[in-house]
Amino acid sequence: MRALLVVNQQATTTSQRSRDVLIRALESTVDLTVVYTRRRRHAMELARQAVGEMSLVVVHGGDGTINEVVNGLMAGGGGPAERPALAVVPGGSTNVFARALGLPADWVEATGVILEALRERRSRTIGLGRADDRYFTFCAGLGIDAAVVRRVEQARFRGRTSSPILYAQSLTSEYLFGGGRDRPDITIEIESGGDSLRTDRLATVIIQNTSPWTYLGRRPINPNPEAAFEAGLSVFAVRSLAIPTVLRTLRQLFATGRAPRGRHVIRWPDLEALALHSTSAQAFQLDGDYLGERYRVRLTAIPDALRVIC
Repeated sequence: MRALLVVNQQATTTSQRSRDVLIRALESTVDLTVVYTRRRRHAMELARQAVGEMSLVVVHGGDGTINEVVNGLMAGGGGPAERPALAVVPGGSTNVFARALGLPADWVEATGVILEALRERRSRTIGLGRADDRYFTFCAGLGIDAAVVRRVEQARFRGRTSSPILYAQSLTSEYLFGGGRDRPDITIEIESGGDSLRTDRLATVIIQNTSPWTYLGRRPINPNPEAAFEAGLSVFAVRSLAIPTVLRTLRQLFATGRAPRGRHVIRWPDLEALALHSTSAQAFQLDGDYLGERYRVRLTAIPDALRVIC
């Protein structure tokens, strides 16, 4: 089996030692080519070039690098049987996609699982989400969650290390000083099974392709527990970001582990397609990667899109 290993050397938890060990382990099982990302979207280019040449693409990096590789594989065309299979070795600070697949957070243990799956020829086919022309593996967000991601990326550019504390600080700063929480003007239009539904004056919207939505350290954060790779998209939206609503929702997420409820909370499971639009520009993120501000975005569920080794 010919395999390509895509490594992001800048990922939070990667090191030269981990890369060397990983390379030796994979070389014992596959005919391996190793490449290192040099810039944003480089992983996308490398994965697209691997279609038709490789049987497997392994990613060692965080969720942002994985997202780029997935988009590169999907851009190569064909169905899941024609594209290289995907394997991920956690290298980021959160590693939501890898953990959603059931892989251990530790890269050594995850490598062991992947090698075992390769020997046993074990894989699964998962669905993806697509936002306009870009695919995502586990989540998308329009509103405050994306604005928090923006603050985290700005802090990392200044030299901060990504951590649960940084995310908590960024959430607090965005909520107190972000300026957009008192103007709920996001509208959602849902298309599913030939029916349509429109709801407006939403303050923030989170879309999940699987569960959990994210992790805070080891704790999963799960506004849509029913979300799954085998189902459509699940939506969590909040009408108000007033302090009582925010505190109640956070308490439900952290204390009970159940899906949040309340008169300002709206949830829709297993959707085929939806559109979001707003009269003001809103922060937008995919798989924890900030993609700028949007007035409109269309999201669709793509079933049976990609074969994954896990």
